Amino acid sequence: MRAIETTGILNKQGQIQLDRPLPQDKASRVRIILLMPEEDDLNEQTWLDAISTNPSFAFLNDTEEDIYTLEDGQPVNYER
Repeated sequence: MRAIETTGILNKQGQIQLDRPLPQDKASRVRIILLMPEEDDLNEQTWLDAISTNPSFAFLNDTEEDIYTLEDGQPVNYER
C-alpha cells in the first residue's frame, strides 16, 4: 500500500474535505486512518513537555548557542 499524508477537515456530517486534491489518475478505494487531536492535546504544557524531551532541540543545551545576554538589544515597550 502507498501512504499519502495530507490534512483536511472532518465536518459535522462526518465527511472529510481535504485541504488540497490528491494526485490520482483513476478512481479507487482507499483505506483512511484519522489522527484527531483530543481536546487537551494542544495546551501550552503539552507543547512545553514535547519540546523539552525532543532530541531535535538538544543543541540548545550547547553553551555555544548562548550568544545573547540580558544586556543585548533594547527593551520593547508596548503601549496600549
